[in-house]
Amino acid sequence: MKICIIFLLLISIGKVSFCQSLREDYESKSKAADSLYNLKQYKNAAIKYSIIFQENGGLGYVDDRYKAACSWALINEPDSSFYQLFRIANKGNYDEYEKIINEPNFENLHKDEQWSKLLDIIYKNKENKEKNYNRNLISVLDTIFEEDQKYRLQIKSIKEKYGADSDEINEIFRIIALKDSINLLKVQNILDKYGWLGPDVIKEKGSTTLFLVIQHADLSTQIKYLPILKEAVRLGKAENSALALLEDRVALQQGKCQIYGTQIDYDTQTRTYYIPSLCDPISVNKRREEVGLNPIEEYVKNWNINWDSKNYSKSSKK
Repeated sequence: MKICIIFLLLISIGKVSFCQSLREDYESKSKAADSLYNLKQYKNAAIKYSIIFQENGGLGYVDDRYKAACSWALINEPDSSFYQLFRIANKGNYDEYEKIINEPNFENLHKDEQWSKLLDIIYKNKENKEKNYNRNLISVLDTIFEEDQKYRLQIKSIKEKYGADSDEINEIFRIIALKDSINLLKVQNILDKYGWLGPDVIKEKGSTTLFLVIQHADLSTQIKYLPILKEAVRLGKAENSALALLEDRVALQQGKCQIYGTQIDYDTQTRTYYIPSLCDPISVNKRREEVGLNPIEEYVKNWNINWDSKNYSKSSKK
């Protein structure tokens, strides 16, 4: 019999193909445990997490085990907490050293002799992960990231306050265009010299920055680097979800429909956001799942859009 189980300690959904029904069952139960945790019902949460892991063959996500460890620590069950922490350190190569030493939920574990042993393992994991880091590139990309996002994060509030055709919003877009042109030159130099680097060299944030700058570039630049991003995804240096976003943006600019529904437009007359041309809306969530994106109805809530796949084609703008 072929058995499909959730991969051990997976952090990023979408990297591994799961059995959908089992994954959904796991995640449904995980959300229930999360709710208990958020309600500070730590004993019930700890027990719930343990049941979930047991039912899944002893396997679970790193984040779930971390919250389970917090729950056990907060009800003064240090051995159960350490069990979860050593599990993610030894099996999941957990490396967030700064986070765990500053975690207030683990303060009562600090005097336990197991604490220093745990920190040694996590620190070694961190050193192992960072041994190939290019610190200079990381610093450059950190600055580019801030420049890319700083003004974009102001668009929504300024648009709502002054209007989509206001001088204020036009000024923001002018600044963004200027920053984008400078950032693009820097990122093109990196890509042309090193290729598409992965998180093992430039950290997750650096990898995200490469994508963001190309995503915000002109169409010809996007088309140029699209196959390079595809190859990076194949090699595990970039995420499928990033590729999906770029493919959607390129498709719309070429007059085609987007595949994953990642691109959102704004109607200046109604002052509402909408999903532009989308291929086969009925099956969009299946396609999104394949590349590690959350369901479209959850995604579009960020823009106050109510998703209805059956009526989409009737109400959408072409």
